[in-house]
Amino acid sequence: MLSKTSETHDTRIPLLERDQVSPELGGLYDALLQQRGVVPNMFKTVAHTPALAVAFASFLKPLLSDSALAGWYKELVATRLSVLQQSSYAISAHGLSAKQKGASEAQIAAVKSDFEAGPFTEAEKLGFRCAERLHRSPLEIDDSFFAQLKGAYSDPQIIELIATACAFELFPRFVEALRIPLTSPPIAGPASPGGTMAKKEV
Repeated sequence: MLSKTSETHDTRIPLLERDQVSPELGGLYDALLQQRGVVPNMFKTVAHTPALAVAFASFLKPLLSDSALAGWYKELVATRLSVLQQSSYAISAHGLSAKQKGASEAQIAAVKSDFEAGPFTEAEKLGFRCAERLHRSPLEIDDSFFAQLKGAYSDPQIIELIATACAFELFPRFVEALRIPLTSPPIAGPASPGGTMAKKEV
């Protein structure tokens, strides 16, 4: 059964293809293909534990969709954390997702290098600073810095920002520890027009 995988010589866990998984996971694969234009190799790996694959998808979809914060911005936060984690897989995956959701090439390039000099609003830069502080230590979100967040974001936005930053301490470590190979780019994937970060609620 596992002889039909797309594994490479570095892959620690074989990748499971659509015809190798249960009908439930087959539906998940189909949904991911429709949403992203490709089934990410992380899901082809975690498919060995079906309940966890479903849980990962159920967690990531609302986390990175448009809500209090725009999906493209949260994808860029994920990309920034992936840079800090030195995860080529996650940088590639979330850079692509950010583009599909409306981030510009200039924004994606900046978040991979110097976001402070990139085409972002001051609130967006503050969010990236928040992610970097969390990466170093949650203690760096002190009262003074949190007051800055409260001045720029609504409570739901702060929750989404913190949750996204924390989540991408986990996922880049997961894919790098298992040496999951880069997912091939989609031949033709979904795209959405550019926009601005969701404004603070009043």
